[in-house]
Amino acid sequence: MASASGATQPAEASPDVHVPNLEVEAESSEVSDSDSAFGEGDLQSYTTSLKSTVLNYRYENGRRYHGFKDEGAKYYFPNDDEENDRLDLYHHIQTLRLDGELHLAPIGPNPQRILDLGTGTGIWAIDMGSTSYPSAEILGNDISPVQPSLVPPNVKFEVDDLEDEWVYSSKFDYIHCRYMVCTIRDWPKLMRQAYKFLKPGGWVEFQDFDTRFYTSSGGEFNSESIIAEWADKLADGVRKFGIEPDPGPRIEGWVKEAGFANVVAKTLPFPVGTWPKDKRLKEIGAFNLIMFLDNLEGITMRTFTNAHGWTPEEVKVICAKLRPAFKNPKMRIQHNFYVVYGQKPEDAVN
Repeated sequence: MASASGATQPAEASPDVHVPNLEVEAESSEVSDSDSAFGEGDLQSYTTSLKSTVLNYRYENGRRYHGFKDEGAKYYFPNDDEENDRLDLYHHIQTLRLDGELHLAPIGPNPQRILDLGTGTGIWAIDMGSTSYPSAEILGNDISPVQPSLVPPNVKFEVDDLEDEWVYSSKFDYIHCRYMVCTIRDWPKLMRQAYKFLKPGGWVEFQDFDTRFYTSSGGEFNSESIIAEWADKLADGVRKFGIEPDPGPRIEGWVKEAGFANVVAKTLPFPVGTWPKDKRLKEIGAFNLIMFLDNLEGITMRTFTNAHGWTPEEVKVICAKLRPAFKNPKMRIQHNFYVVYGQKPEDAVN
């Protein structure tokens, strides 16, 4: 991919990452162009964390970013209304891909305490508390206080950095973590903390992606595509700041290394566009395409300007070139969604 300041080479993928290509059947070979319950410790954590600093947002190039801890580059995506709409859309897409389920881990009908790491807009936690497990206590944390104030009485949110040391006063039956691609610096530590704060017999579940696109049979997408080069440069940019851009294929190994048992891993293809023959995948692809088309600048801007020295104008130019490539049905683009869940052994020392 080339900027106005010169040509660059695509970043190399992590050498130990293998992204499986999963075949999705195209519709046609002919395509036209056309809350006290949480304990005093948790309550204190919640109230003390909501300091004025978290509302001292940063504004860069017309977008709003978190201000927690006054760190300029802890999280590379915005936290404004446009970004929150994108996160809610992705919640819908991911739920569709899981056949309407909010999770796959067999947590049983009566979990008591659930933790949602990096809760974002809180939509998953709210759905879990309002419809799926109304008797459970649901706690969601995030570095940005963008969650709604009107929520079910069993749902609470706190502002916290999930990569800091956890200080919860009691343990959880289920810990959920979703869509942390391009955000986490130390995934093994995250797994160890999840293990520590689960009750014996409790479950953990991670759902995530990698930054790699590929195509089904007959697709025109290849490594020379502007989309591939953009994805490589995005991955290279966050990697410069110590962030792992491709967690998906490695989550299963990290979960096992942390000590979890009964680990199950699933890899599900996510199409981009309406080219799949399967009706459900076509719907997922349509929403996925909208997500990319409407949010390319939000996904790209901070990483490219901070890591690569691009100007906002250069970012807008590359995004303008990316949109028709994403819309081209002949590309048959897809990427992978990884779901991994595991159980803390019943005989683990609590």
